[in-house]
Amino acid sequence: MSKIIYQEESFQIMGVIFEVHNNLGSGFSEIVYKDALEYEFMKLNIPYEREKEYQVQYKDTILKHKFYADFVIFSGIILKIKSCDSLNESHIGQCINYLKVSKNKLAILINFSKGHEIEYKRIVL
Repeated sequence: MSKIIYQEESFQIMGVIFEVHNNLGSGFSEIVYKDALEYEFMKLNIPYEREKEYQVQYKDTILKHKFYADFVIFSGIILKIKSCDSLNESHIGQCINYLKVSKNKLAILINFSKGHEIEYKRIVL
């Protein structure tokens, strides 16, 4: 049986996600959820970075395009926030790109606009 990476940290993050969803519900833009999440992370002393910038190394150069992860939690978990009809392969692809450039192993993809439910996926590299 394999160990679930960042199990306790993921549990804490999901608790914050549900707290925000219980208070705001669905239908807001992504920035509103990000602001509420940041409030909760600060309140709970959960270490995070918002809009963390990553450069892409290609051979002997740094490419012009940069990636900005919505949040990096506990210095190793990428948190991607969406507010859309449903998650799709493009959203998962974004998370995989963030994981590649950051060298992190786990991304959590959250969609706040799924009716009364939260849609989420754990992406592990």
